[in-house]
Amino acid sequence: MKISKMLRSFKFALAGMVHLVRFENNAQFHFLASLLVVFIGYWLKIDKNEWIIIIFAMALVWSAEAFNSAIEKLCDRVEPKKDPIIGKVKDMAAAGVLFLAIAAAIVGCMVFLPKIF
Repeated sequence: MKISKMLRSFKFALAGMVHLVRFENNAQFHFLASLLVVFIGYWLKIDKNEWIIIIFAMALVWSAEAFNSAIEKLCDRVEPKKDPIIGKVKDMAAAGVLFLAIAAAIVGCMVFLPKIF
C-alpha cells in the first residue's frame, strides 16, 4: 500500500474520531470517563502492566462506541421511520457497548481499588 493511501485512510479515521467525540453524546461521556481514568491512573501511579490493561479496556469501549454509532447512523439512513427490527438492531449494538463498558469498569475497580484501600 502506498504511503499517500495510508495517510488518506488515517485522515478519514481521524475525522471519524473527531466526529464521534463532537456529535455523539455517549462518546462525550466516554471521553470524560477516559480523562478521569487517566487522571486517576497518574494519581495512583499505576505500573506499566496496569496501564496496558486500562488502555486496552478503554480502547475496547471506544471501538464499541464507534461501531455502535456507525450502525445507528446507517440504520437511520436505511430506514428513517421508526421500525421495530431496526430498533432491535440498534438496541443490540448498544448492548455491545454496555457489555464492554461494564467489563472496563470492573477492570478499573480491580486496578484502582486495591491502591486506594
